[in-house]
Amino acid sequence: MTAVRVLAEDEYRAAHRLFAGALLQDAADDAGWERTRPSYPPGRVLGVDVDGELAGTAMSFAVRTAVPGGAALPTAAVTRVGVRADRTRRGLLSALMARLLADARASGEVLASLRASEARIYGRFGYGTATRGRAVAVRTGGGLRATAPAGGTVRLVTGDAVVPTLAAVHDALALRRAGGITRPRPWWAGTVGRRLDRWFLAAVHRGPAGDDGFAVAAAGDGGFVERTLRVLDLHAGDDAAAAGLWRFLLGLDLAARVEADLRPLDEPLDLLLADPRDVTVTGEADETWLRLVDVPAALAARSWGAAPAVRIAVHDRLLPGNTGVYRIDPDGVERTAPDGPADLECDAAALAAAYLGDRAPSRLAATGWWRVHSAAALPAADALFATGAVPWCGTFF
Repeated sequence: MTAVRVLAEDEYRAAHRLFAGALLQDAADDAGWERTRPSYPPGRVLGVDVDGELAGTAMSFAVRTAVPGGAALPTAAVTRVGVRADRTRRGLLSALMARLLADARASGEVLASLRASEARIYGRFGYGTATRGRAVAVRTGGGLRATAPAGGTVRLVTGDAVVPTLAAVHDALALRRAGGITRPRPWWAGTVGRRLDRWFLAAVHRGPAGDDGFAVAAAGDGGFVERTLRVLDLHAGDDAAAAGLWRFLLGLDLAARVEADLRPLDEPLDLLLADPRDVTVTGEADETWLRLVDVPAALAARSWGAAPAVRIAVHDRLLPGNTGVYRIDPDGVERTAPDGPADLECDAAALAAAYLGDRAPSRLAATGWWRVHSAAALPAADALFATGAVPWCGTFF
């Protein structure tokens, strides 16, 4: 069996170098490593050796995730997963993932979450796509409709004020929508903080109750008089804050086009613009890959819609303690006899796809993700899992 160990702090840079190489990226230079090093949490960085050399690594950091109903669950944010190119196909990744999930379960983390570089990999470890986002490109010049929400002001934040100001706004907004996660301070240092020596802008919207949204953008492609502005991060507490930030971004001089990735599927840009054709949806992609580490706790924590009870058989190969039959109704969840009758059946990855409300059980059943033993249970399951709001995270790690 492949032995996975917790890395010592003096091994973190080697782990980061291995991870960068696995993603075909340059290793961090000394200055970059100094910014990155604090984001390696002691005790949560794993490694596996082959022939006395580090051959694979993975880590997680602690966050909270908002789930339907408003609860915020302890979550392992899994990242920096990589195996050396000459050591793949030996079970190293499987060993790392098994250890990481076992550690998360032991520490009381109910969920695990990651962003997948390769979509085929993580389903076999029980992760399912739980939120999605879309890429948009917006022509400038047309502006927003005269009747678009107005009010509030936008100001630029610079220098040492950027990280604490944006972090405070995000702290207030992060858990308002299912799928949202908290951001520890090292996340800010490793993302926004590393841009402080390059050009970018950080804009904060202030509404009647105070700061209620922000946007971070940087220059993209283009020439001297026409540039593309790339939105890297945008969170808003309400439609007025969102409209104010987009109005500001689309009004910047020399920006002929504004682009953004992984925006919420329900962001109503076309309804805000004077010409709805100014916005083009250029793509859609998976965002959150979610793993229910503790299925009973995760199911008990979220709210359920009004519908008759449904019994769901869940199978979990890596964490067999989750395997069982769960009776779900609007009042909560009851774990029944493991060999009892079930209306529907799925594995951990397929359950994760429905958990935040992104995919309806009937859609998952129609495409082969869930198995149906009672067709009458599908409408009830759809109503139970429905949330009335599109889940979204908006944080990349």
